[in-house]
Amino acid sequence: MACAVGIMVSGTASASCGSVQIAEMNWASAGFMANVDKIILEKGYGCDVSLVPGDTMPTFTSMNEKGEPDVAPEVWTNSFSGPLQIAFDEGRLHSANPNPITGLGEGWWIPPKTAEKHPELKTVLDIIEHPELFPYKEDPSKGAFVTCPAGWGCQLTNANLFRAFDMEAKGWVLVDPGSAAGLDGSMAKAVDSGENWFGYYWSPTAMIGKYDMIKVDFGVEWGGSENWDGCIVKPEQECADPKPSSWTVSEVQTIVTDSFMKQGGAANDYLAARIYPGPVMNGMLVYMQENQADGADAAVEFLMVHEDVWTKWVSADVAAKVKAGL
Repeated sequence: MACAVGIMVSGTASASCGSVQIAEMNWASAGFMANVDKIILEKGYGCDVSLVPGDTMPTFTSMNEKGEPDVAPEVWTNSFSGPLQIAFDEGRLHSANPNPITGLGEGWWIPPKTAEKHPELKTVLDIIEHPELFPYKEDPSKGAFVTCPAGWGCQLTNANLFRAFDMEAKGWVLVDPGSAAGLDGSMAKAVDSGENWFGYYWSPTAMIGKYDMIKVDFGVEWGGSENWDGCIVKPEQECADPKPSSWTVSEVQTIVTDSFMKQGGAANDYLAARIYPGPVMNGMLVYMQENQADGADAAVEFLMVHEDVWTKWVSADVAAKVKAGL
């Protein structure tokens, strides 16, 4: 990295900044974040920013072994927390922001109308006692829980939680939607017609934003690593006795290289302060989907519409430069 971003002085940022490489990951929220970072670092801090294509493991490997790109805005780290911690401990990489988006993660969801009509359904434990409220189309005497399509890792997790909560005995059917489109269609059809729906999804996503879906508290604590990592996430034949558990917390971070951390100055302050409220992020993903907008388009829209959010991340001087640059 040839970056020497100026240190904050009296609330202003120096214009001196070299080149910065940012990973533009291949999913909507991460691509959007990379483009927002690009605009703010270029217009507000005078950086020369280039976006490079990225994906979770290739980007981590490149940053860890080659020191580039400099910044990965949205990295879901659960699957490689061990190697990442080693990179942190040995000083090659740093967490610039341990929580760049609020309210994110996987879990079990219901529509807002269901929550309004049935305020007694506060937890998963409450819901699974009422399969009659979520009738399965092919057998209305059973309740439908919509899981992940076959082949997704979360299918194993949901199947084992289904067993852990003894849902079959309580009158439920585990419904495979067949595909990502099938999962989305299942939710959309139910919510659009005012019907109840209960199933797996994750945030930030356009679907959660579009339908204001509510993530349900499981009503139990996380069951611990031995239960989760040693059973819940594994195939059924390797998980003989799953115990009830809430969904494991999704770890998402903004990661930077050591050279950026040492030379980045005020840019590091910006990244540390840059936290997207979950509803705002989901709303931007809805905008991208409905307008077929890419990350660059969405970044401009966000900076124009959500000044109340992003101006809190930077000094007044930087905010003025970004606004002028738009």
